Amino acid sequence: MAQLTYLQAIRTALAEEMERDPKTFLLGEDVVLSAFGSTRGLHERFGSERVRDTPISEAGFVGAAVGAAMAGLRPICEIEIAPFIYCAFDQIVNQAAKLRYMSGGQARLRITFRTLYGAVGGAAAQHSETVYPHLLSVPGLKIVVPSGPADMKGLLKSAIRDDNPVIVFEHAALGRSREEVPDGDYLVPIGKASIKREGANVTVVAIGAMVPRVIAVANRLAKEGIEVEVVDPRSLAPLDEETILNSLAKTNRLLIVDEAHLRGSAASEIAATVAEKGFDLLDAPIKRVAALDVPIPFSLPLEKAVIPDEARIEAGIRELLA
Repeated sequence: MAQLTYLQAIRTALAEEMERDPKTFLLGEDVVLSAFGSTRGLHERFGSERVRDTPISEAGFVGAAVGAAMAGLRPICEIEIAPFIYCAFDQIVNQAAKLRYMSGGQARLRITFRTLYGAVGGAAAQHSETVYPHLLSVPGLKIVVPSGPADMKGLLKSAIRDDNPVIVFEHAALGRSREEVPDGDYLVPIGKASIKREGANVTVVAIGAMVPRVIAVANRLAKEGIEVEVVDPRSLAPLDEETILNSLAKTNRLLIVDEAHLRGSAASEIAATVAEKGFDLLDAPIKRVAALDVPIPFSLPLEKAVIPDEARIEAGIRELLA
């Protein structure tokens, strides 16, 4: 296995899938230039027919991707910054998510949407929001949030091969994270969670970039004899409820850490699911740690105060065990 960064894992997955299927192509803002590095070299390798820069018009190029998918192609559509999804809400929610159902299965929407999300240090409110909660209630969409390079490669390849629209949320702060990534045709199934760390005292469900923060806290607490089990859902739609409930059956305490705003977050949906299906497993109330319900500030100290950090995560765990 090779050591790859998160960005290298994205590039590897894209290149392998474009090599495998000539109907796969990439479009979006700055995909030729590769402003963030995730598509670097693909234009030189596959040419301008299959790596296409678009105007700064999300409604336009996302609509083009929907049409291309209906015509039998397999577009990979990069929406450069996650909050820009709002500019293409109709194309994603009313068209991509619904047309297979509305056509009685005649239209297959083989689209992968890729987008950069999360607070990374002073990018301010319009470029820092975690937007997947707005899409969780949309039937017909699959949503994945990889937390490391190996999951990134495997989930992105699975998303590209899926016959349904899949949104892959890539956290900006994880770009340089590095780990061993399996070589070759490595796939991670969409809808299957991963136990990143086993423990017996409390279950922490962590999403995306919150996973390494939770693991860091768990490793510190282990020195005090507190064993934290870290569950990474990897996929929010569909959600692997079974793995979360099985972990809770072992620990009987649940903390959910989500970078999205608390109200209406993925953490809220997971908490509601557990309260409905696993209430008898709980020895303490479910606790959530999420972003405060304010726009993400430009100010670095204020941004740090809004986004969940290791101190808030540790305090949440200790409160559950008190």
